[in-house]
Amino acid sequence: MCSMKRLINLNTYSKLLLLIISTSIFFFLIYISLYLYTVQEERHFYKTTYNQYDKEVKSLFRLNSKTATATIIDVTYWDELVNFTKTKDKKWFDKYILSQFESYEADYICIYGLDQKIINKTASSKIKSLDFIPKEMMSALYKSKLERFYIKIPEGVVEVFGATIHPSNDPKKNKTKPSGYFFIARLLDESFFNALGNISSSKVNLVSSDYAIANEDDFVIVGIDLKDWKNGAVAKLLFKRPFNLNYTNTKEILFIVVLVSLINIFVYVYYTKRWVYNPLKLIKSILETGNMSSINSLKRSQGEFGYIGNLFEENSNQRKQLEISKQKAEESDTLKSSFLANLSHEIRTPMNAIMGFSDLLHDTNLEEKERLEYLKIIKNSGGNLVSIIEDLIEMSKIDANQIMPNYKGLDIEKCIIELYDSIKVTIPKDKEIQFYILENPEKLQENILTDETKLKQIIVNLITNALKFTDRGFVAFGYSINKEKEVLEFKIEDSGMGISENYLKMIFDRFRRIEGDGSSELSGLGLGLSITKAYVEMLGGEIKVSSTIGLGSVFSFTIPLKLDQTFKAIKPKKVKSFFRNYENEIILVAEDDTINFLLLKKIIELKNHTVLRAKNGQEAIAICTENPNISLVFMDIKMPVLDGYQAYEKIKIIRPELPVIAQTAYSSFEEKEKMMQFGFMDCITKPLDKEKVFEMLDTVFKELNKTQDA
Repeated sequence: MCSMKRLINLNTYSKLLLLIISTSIFFFLIYISLYLYTVQEERHFYKTTYNQYDKEVKSLFRLNSKTATATIIDVTYWDELVNFTKTKDKKWFDKYILSQFESYEADYICIYGLDQKIINKTASSKIKSLDFIPKEMMSALYKSKLERFYIKIPEGVVEVFGATIHPSNDPKKNKTKPSGYFFIARLLDESFFNALGNISSSKVNLVSSDYAIANEDDFVIVGIDLKDWKNGAVAKLLFKRPFNLNYTNTKEILFIVVLVSLINIFVYVYYTKRWVYNPLKLIKSILETGNMSSINSLKRSQGEFGYIGNLFEENSNQRKQLEISKQKAEESDTLKSSFLANLSHEIRTPMNAIMGFSDLLHDTNLEEKERLEYLKIIKNSGGNLVSIIEDLIEMSKIDANQIMPNYKGLDIEKCIIELYDSIKVTIPKDKEIQFYILENPEKLQENILTDETKLKQIIVNLITNALKFTDRGFVAFGYSINKEKEVLEFKIEDSGMGISENYLKMIFDRFRRIEGDGSSELSGLGLGLSITKAYVEMLGGEIKVSSTIGLGSVFSFTIPLKLDQTFKAIKPKKVKSFFRNYENEIILVAEDDTINFLLLKKIIELKNHTVLRAKNGQEAIAICTENPNISLVFMDIKMPVLDGYQAYEKIKIIRPELPVIAQTAYSSFEEKEKMMQFGFMDCITKPLDKEKVFEMLDTVFKELNKTQDA
């Protein structure tokens, strides 16, 4: 009763302290019991696991040699092999042993005669040593008929399977004397260890024969001695598997809990101060000063205070981000204004030429030479205007991820030569430039897998850029093979004006152009190199540039070296010859735009053909149905009622033999590819090129006449 009264009279702190101490002593006794039990169970389980693992490893190791053993037993009672030991026919060896070398899953095969001299052998690239089979071993093999042993050579440890050679009527090798010896060997290399490790769920490696295996708490380790033909240890194969049920952590936790139980009274006061008082003090400091070190300290706190610290940091980062965004917005406005001014200038420049020289053409007193010169300027200006529009459209497609690579096989050597031939003729005569292909000591004989159109566009863009900034000297391009990185490296070099270091940092940024002395005549929106960089990255490569003012520039880029593994039958290329002018054909032009129709009509009529018109896809179908004399259809893709695709499908049902050529304002490769896959005979893009239309007409009618003659 007295003890009870004393207990009741204790203050709350003393009561809590007494409760904590008594509870700690109780749990301490329980923890000691658990610890002793855990130690006993750990020893028992480890021993059981080790024994099971040891049996499993030895069984798997024996199983791993079964295939090779079965192979050598099967091969060595073979009549033709017996005959080979006598004839030593190399052709037979090449045909039946060398050609089947990979099927043996070995790194070395050799055949010896009874005189213990090697008859023939073959080896993989892994093994350089030859004739390493001990001669005295063959004497033992003569009696045992079959041996498996290990031997150390400079390349490492080799597992050797040897057997005597007998005729097929002696499968047990006990009726006849051996005709020779057949050996299969495989190198115990990394691939061997990986394969063995995979089937045994272990890490396998080779150690010396005298290696002492030490027990590890987290792993079960088993060693297998690799013995030579005299039963002497050559090396040791070590199998190491994680010991999944490790009691070490459990024992440590028990110890920690015991320790915590003993000191919890003191820890309670310490952590109350650390987890509550200190964080509140930090919050006060943050609210008063916004100190970042206080925020970082609060973030390290546990629980809600750490979350509050993250909120403070997020709020601080958002404030900084807003400041950065404001700066970027101001820069973007400046760049946008510059771009719009540049765009206006670039569009007005060709438009000024088109409208101005068109107006001059009204002069009836104009000489023929001047008229032709004005027409040439109008055509070139129109081409520049189309190029500007195409660059804008291409960049918008890149931003919208609407362009995907179209991978096909490409003969890179042929591609380089074709680019050289096509670009060389475009170099202005007034520029004293040597244009050539960089020598490549190692030419790629196989086709690569890449997007031919985009790769050509990249090279053309970079060469065009080099020619633009080079008045005299040289422009050269070529490629080399980097087998180490498995890439093709392309270079475009020039001796032009060069680029300053400041411009090098932003040369691939869109709407950026080199400005400064001597560049006033250079035009463009500054999208060419941005599109080029996007194409390079789309193909999985990188682009970079180095330059020196006054000495020139070097643009280089890479694409992955992927060889085209598909086999394609070589189709004879159609030779286009236009020695004959095909005339008096009826051609239907399906075009809703009157100006576009009139232009195409005038071009076609220059070849003395009759032109009919359909203003939409439905009319095109009706005219083809009613007029069987139509020989060709030019089909606009974008039309009212029925578009070009829908009209084409229905015309092909009515007149499957009628050739249909697509015409479109879409100029991207993806759109052209879609049209050709849909079944159109060919496609032309707007603005129309008169010569291309003539070439297309002659090609179509030549093919039609061939078919009719046949």
